[in-house]
Amino acid sequence: MKRHNRTAGAVCCALGFLLLGCAQQQPAPDTRAADEQAIRELEGAWSKAAGEKQLEAVLSYYAEDAAVFPPNAPIATSKEAIRTAWTRLLAPSISSLGWQTAKVEIARSGDLGYAYGAYEMTVTDSKGNPAKDRGKYVSVWKKQADGSWKAIADIFNSDLPATPPAM
Repeated sequence: MKRHNRTAGAVCCALGFLLLGCAQQQPAPDTRAADEQAIRELEGAWSKAAGEKQLEAVLSYYAEDAAVFPPNAPIATSKEAIRTAWTRLLAPSISSLGWQTAKVEIARSGDLGYAYGAYEMTVTDSKGNPAKDRGKYVSVWKKQADGSWKAIADIFNSDLPATPPAM
């Protein structure tokens, strides 16, 4: 009888672990559609903040370990370097800046996503003449521990040909 009890106890224990393992194997809910919408909304609000030259608001979209790849400049990986890059982009000579998101995609894991689209910017020279620039961008987003999304990589560059250096 004791042997039967030990065997039954071992079988019950094994079944319990098996059931517990199966319960833990359940796939996480697919939140990609909601996450895609969240990033689209963040991109829109970020563009609006840039257009309104709200430096602190613009910087708030970046994760602590973000990297920004501005055109014709080194990679900005520190908070100070990112601030400097955006201070230049929001200078008084920039009379308009904004972007439109064309695509957002979320990884099946639900922790990474990216967006890309096109930007437009108007720069006014020292004589008051406006010059339009247009280009493209890619931003990579990472879900944070609190469930929010922050940009971890941001790159943008012009579609227009480079201006040759003055001789």
